[in-house]
Amino acid sequence: MNPVVKLSKINKIYTSGEIYFQALKNINLEVKKGEFAAIIGASGSGKSTLMNLIGLLDHPTSGNYILDNQDTSHLKENSLAQIRNKKIGFVFQSFNLLSRTSALENVALPLIYAGIAASERKEKAKKALEQVGLRDKLSSHPNQLSGGQQQRVAIARALINDPEIILADEPTGNLDSRSGIEIMKIFHKLNKEGKTIIMITHEADIAKNARRIIRLKDGEILK
Repeated sequence: MNPVVKLSKINKIYTSGEIYFQALKNINLEVKKGEFAAIIGASGSGKSTLMNLIGLLDHPTSGNYILDNQDTSHLKENSLAQIRNKKIGFVFQSFNLLSRTSALENVALPLIYAGIAASERKEKAKKALEQVGLRDKLSSHPNQLSGGQQQRVAIARALINDPEIILADEPTGNLDSRSGIEIMKIFHKLNKEGKTIIMITHEADIAKNARRIIRLKDGEILK
């Protein structure tokens, strides 16, 4: 089986004037379809940079990135955005929900950009919220929801386009331990249903939920 994510000899260098910083060094990484992988490392290890590259939010300085059999290395931003919206669902530490918008409308938002009709958006958003156990919170606004419930809304939004990969950046970072456990249960369920999950974390206890742990230090993957 071909990997859904394949990074080959990836380097990422940031420069500002005479300041030169290499955030990632010769990264080789494969993630197979249906895997649940955790990328773990201390602050400054390169986790966020690696997440941004996997999520097509940034470009490597050198190296190749093949996502679901497509070489993304030389694609323009419009093409990258289309692939990103179709193949990757993002879950962030800070939830990134619109405060004046209901849970249903927050979840449906990516479908607006995809040009889906309002009635179909509503139906798909309902189903996504049911998947994460929020059938009774469709009209609730973020300030009416707990942190754990807000993160569930964010997960439902990530699922709305039926992406190949769920990319989660510190998904329990703003949650208490009980809510964190509930979020991990949802990820386990999604993974059993066939979703590929790549999770970024600095917490060893959270990383243990994954089937595979990838350790980063000073921009390199530890062997």
